[in-house]
Amino acid sequence: MTQFVANAAVLALARESRGLTQAEVARAMSDLAGEAVSQAFVSKAEAGRLAVSGDRLGLYAAALCYPVEVLCTDPEVHGVGIGLVYHRRKASLGAKALRRVHAELMFTRSQLRALQVAIGSTPNRFHRVERGPMDIPAEIAQHVRKEWDLPPGPIDVLVAAVEAAGGLVIARDLDADGLDAVTQWTGDEPPLFLINLKAPTDRFRFSLAHEIGHVFLHGGVGGGQEIEQEADEFASELLLPADELRGSFTGSVDLQRLIELKRYWGASMVALVRRAVTLGALSDWQYRQLMIEMSALGYRTREPAELPRERPRLVRHLAQQLVVSTGSTEAAAALVGVLPDEFHDLYLSPGGDADPIELS
Repeated sequence: MTQFVANAAVLALARESRGLTQAEVARAMSDLAGEAVSQAFVSKAEAGRLAVSGDRLGLYAAALCYPVEVLCTDPEVHGVGIGLVYHRRKASLGAKALRRVHAELMFTRSQLRALQVAIGSTPNRFHRVERGPMDIPAEIAQHVRKEWDLPPGPIDVLVAAVEAAGGLVIARDLDADGLDAVTQWTGDEPPLFLINLKAPTDRFRFSLAHEIGHVFLHGGVGGGQEIEQEADEFASELLLPADELRGSFTGSVDLQRLIELKRYWGASMVALVRRAVTLGALSDWQYRQLMIEMSALGYRTREPAELPRERPRLVRHLAQQLVVSTGSTEAAAALVGVLPDEFHDLYLSPGGDADPIELS
């Protein structure tokens, strides 16, 4: 019989992915065991100063809501690692919240990797661009539109375009108001885009386009104002191509016209105005007047004409196929490395808007 022993690093990551403190894990284990489990025990376990196995491992797994096997995973062997990560976030986002999102991203990547291994690989039309000194983000965005066979004009459903290129998109409540999106890519598998469902729909598409920019443009360690600006420039051209957008700003432009353009292009009024003034399609005076009007009406906080929420479909399709091939949600969940209820909530719930598959 296999003797499972927890991996100390995975214990810490699993706890952070649940947003728990060591004291909270100890209390949960105490409640399950009917006897006291100290925070010191949890601290020593995460530091690797004691081995966690047997009944204590079962309690630990139950407290963290992960299968026992997952807590015994070797990160170096099974790829429960962070890789290269970029975020679209506010500076006010705290370190604790960011660690939790990073940990959730690690486990999500591991789960999706297992899902893809079980079902089979998907296309991958993402690649890092080897940039010369004269290559600018906008030109690379133009090339991406051509590579992905995107027609002129607005991208109707950006999530669908990403998934058609092989990208894995997950939309979840990240419980982090200052974080719109986070991306992880190792370079040898499709990128993973984790998008915050709490982010306003006005920002959803731009945040995803911004993260796509990171994948194509940046191969170094994430961070820094320069690369964030480059990702914004890429996103602006991807969603609002300069040559076509200029034609949208001929004649007078008022707030009603901006609302019409918002619905047509699938971009926020603020993004449209900023893009237009950058392209010279609006004067600085027009820009200031429009921004003053939007501020006076509260549009800087909540814009009118809310855009429809785009729903990822690819991952849900893969999960449905895995349930069919394994014969049950329980078997599929075991392969992916989550408990059955969480597998259903994360990967089978109707929120993904994928077409249902009849299960025999």
